[in-house]
Amino acid sequence: MPLPEYMRVIEISQVGDPDVLIPAERPIPSPSVNQALIKVAALGVNRPDVAQRKGLYPPPTGASDIPGLEIAGTVVALGKNISHLKHGENVCALVTGGGYAEYCLASANLCLPIPEGLSFIQAAALPETFFTVWSNVFDRAHLLPGETLLVHGGTSGIGTTAIQLAKAFNAHVIVTAGSDAKCKFCRQLGADAAINYKKQDFVEEINRLTSNKGVDVILDMIGGDYFPRNIKCMTNDARLVQIALQNGSKSEINLLPIMLKRLTLTGSTLRARDDAFKAEIAKNLLKNVWPLLSSGKIKPIIHSTFALRDAAKAHELMESSRHIGKIILTV
Repeated sequence: MPLPEYMRVIEISQVGDPDVLIPAERPIPSPSVNQALIKVAALGVNRPDVAQRKGLYPPPTGASDIPGLEIAGTVVALGKNISHLKHGENVCALVTGGGYAEYCLASANLCLPIPEGLSFIQAAALPETFFTVWSNVFDRAHLLPGETLLVHGGTSGIGTTAIQLAKAFNAHVIVTAGSDAKCKFCRQLGADAAINYKKQDFVEEINRLTSNKGVDVILDMIGGDYFPRNIKCMTNDARLVQIALQNGSKSEINLLPIMLKRLTLTGSTLRARDDAFKAEIAKNLLKNVWPLLSSGKIKPIIHSTFALRDAAKAHELMESSRHIGKIILTV
């Protein structure tokens, strides 16, 4: 059956509030030799989408201007160099843009089978957070069994993923979250401790919880004034990975403890990395994490779903920070 000529998409009409997200029509793109065209069933909403809408996170050169970094759906066309995917196969994929649409191009090497037992909605919640957490917590920060991971924003999509993965690989987990209810949820999900940062000083609490030893790895999405406070929470040879900057990109720090405790300070963004780098993460996920998803040992946490046309409402919810876990759009 031939594909239609046009597809429904959500465009960013101009920089601004959620209401700048508007429905539009675009021609359906054709895959290059190494791409697959996916008929999208569901897609994840992420903080980078919000930043792009605000004009703070432009897409990389060559990427679609349509927002959306993760999708789940069905393969409907393939580039001539692709042999490991087939028409009609259900997949989820990490993409550099274009997800808020009925059809989306994806690098074939970044398409993963949907884990057994998961729906399109659940699968759409996987790529962005699982790629990010694996790359930063395990590849970059080298979290080891028995070590302690601190996650800021424990009920975010990244946070709920990091809790489950760290526990699955036998690490201890401490999180911060913005309410008692969110802290309770994190503990139920597996976190060993949860700190309400609105009521408690997380530095004091972490030092109390660790008997003044500190944590081995920190996954931080906040930045700004959290940076020097993170340093105070770190034990000898600890690693801090910065993956977002919700409190800003500038901070003042004391370099002495970095020297005395032999700390490693690093960070990354995933979207602009090349497909070869991301494909290695995909291989690791398929080998190490997909079996955990298929067995039900870990699972994506879905807060709510919206129709594609209601993308603005989804962005409003994300900016409110009322959600726990992922926000999904359905097509």
